[in-house]
Amino acid sequence: MKKDFYEILGVAKSSSQDEIKKAYRKVAMQYHPDRNPGDKAAEEKFKEAAEAYEVLSDADKRAQYDRFGHQAFSQGGRSSSHPGGMNMDDIFSQFGDIFGSDSPFGSFFGGGSSRTSSSRGRGTRGSNLRVKLKLNFEEIAKGASKTIKVKKYVGCTTCSGSGAKDKNSISTCGSCGGSGQVRRVQNTFLGQMQTVTTCPTCNGEGSTVTSKCGACKGEGRVYGEETVSIDIPAGVQEGMQLSVTGKGNAGERGGSNGDLIVLIEEEQHAQLHRDGLNVAFDLHINFPDAVFGMQVEVPTIDGRAKIKIPPGTQSGKIFRLKGKGFPSVNSYEKGDQLIQVNVWTPQNVSAEEKAQLEKMQQSVNFAPKPEKNDKSFFDKVREMFN
Repeated sequence: MKKDFYEILGVAKSSSQDEIKKAYRKVAMQYHPDRNPGDKAAEEKFKEAAEAYEVLSDADKRAQYDRFGHQAFSQGGRSSSHPGGMNMDDIFSQFGDIFGSDSPFGSFFGGGSSRTSSSRGRGTRGSNLRVKLKLNFEEIAKGASKTIKVKKYVGCTTCSGSGAKDKNSISTCGSCGGSGQVRRVQNTFLGQMQTVTTCPTCNGEGSTVTSKCGACKGEGRVYGEETVSIDIPAGVQEGMQLSVTGKGNAGERGGSNGDLIVLIEEEQHAQLHRDGLNVAFDLHINFPDAVFGMQVEVPTIDGRAKIKIPPGTQSGKIFRLKGKGFPSVNSYEKGDQLIQVNVWTPQNVSAEEKAQLEKMQQSVNFAPKPEKNDKSFFDKVREMFN
């Protein structure tokens, strides 16, 4: 089972964004690979912290996590995989500058690691995209696989995302020597401190393009369309968001892709309506059926089911079909189907029917029965003055 993101960073659920950022900074420094060379356990903890910070630092993702837990990002999202779901390039490119370029701790995310330098030279990460996906009750109950077409920025096939006309049009940045970073030494009261900042010449990419690709005008991406397959887990609800990693807009000049955020919408059922995990159905029967009882078919998510209405059923009676509701997206719990009986009162009756009803009205069998132990009005008045 995956560890709680708040527990990984050592913060409370009520923590502010600033507190979460500080906590991540502390954990990331403790388990940074450059401080723990060859220590796989520390590397996994470093990845766990980055994965937790990726979600908790984003207001939308944090809200979804608070509501649905790890299942909110089950579709291909980083949080759906093991702690290694985020690779080092992703971590350094997205969160490497969290210490700030002027911080003396910046060197821990700087040129001390060749892995960091290469990750910073990969252009700009693409933005996330949001799409809405409608599901009917059966798809929500059983889960579904959907294929949708998404209009977005895709990688340029002409230049393979580099933004350059050809290989000869890419040259190593002369200011940073290809590292994407420049170092500077500052004299402080603690002595000399070395800091690492993003190279202003190449914007951290480590290379410059002398001749741009004609197809993408140097961006490394073009506007197009992609077909995306999405696996929807059973039990999702209206308003829930699923994250599909890497299916958002392509990054500029080889930068990593953004994510595709899928917003779930529920299609209204013609006869059923949802109440949490339960499914509700209003069954209308006539008066004789309520008196004599009957067997009737009712719609369910899985088809139709037969239920028995016993003789003398009162209007408002609720019958329960166990396990015929929606599954929970976070547990093995499953809802029921609730069937409320409503006795239909005819609005237009014939003279013969009216005569029969008047005869029935005079019968003691059709007089309203008081509840058990129901006290009379006078008994209640006497109690008030005694």
